[in-house]
Amino acid sequence: MEYRARRGEIILLYADETLVWRFALPRAGWWRKAQRYRLPLRPLSRSQIKREEARKRQAWLQYRTWSRITSGVLLSVLGAVQYGTSKVFYKIVPHFDAQELRHYLHQVMATFQKTGKEVVLVVDRSGIHRAHKLDATLDHYHGTLRLHFLPAHCGHHLNPIEGFWRVLKDAIGAGRCFGDLSALYQRTRQVLMAHQARPIYEFHW
Repeated sequence: MEYRARRGEIILLYADETLVWRFALPRAGWWRKAQRYRLPLRPLSRSQIKREEARKRQAWLQYRTWSRITSGVLLSVLGAVQYGTSKVFYKIVPHFDAQELRHYLHQVMATFQKTGKEVVLVVDRSGIHRAHKLDATLDHYHGTLRLHFLPAHCGHHLNPIEGFWRVLKDAIGAGRCFGDLSALYQRTRQVLMAHQARPIYEFHW
């Protein structure tokens, strides 16, 4: 597929999703074998985090607008990098499910459909990528969009966007906490838009 992409026959995208956390997390450290250091989840307990995430999901499903979301701890970022470039096509959502993935696929096709080339999305074998809710969307773009699944239990080295997620999280939240989900959303958008102007991560093909 990379050979066909180099010849300009197809558009090859490496896609994946990641979670962005409101609270600062250690990027490296030392701890005893079979143990892992955990930051205290203050000012929120685990039950409060689950409660806020439930409220966030409920508000988003009802209104589908960021202005109505007043609570939450996690953001999901859907993204794909085009083979041979540093261009990342992304969508920030409150949570990740098949419906949000469908909207993201429509967004990708709105960008590339005019080229007349087949768009191939390389994805892992998570259940969300194999959901039956995607069938109608894939049928709609039959012949112009298809998913190519990576081998089961393969390493991150087969998907170049994994390295970008690591650098992105360092740029967003290394050593800082965000007071609310809106601040995290704005910071995430700022870093992603800055990447489009001046890449924060150089992909190696």
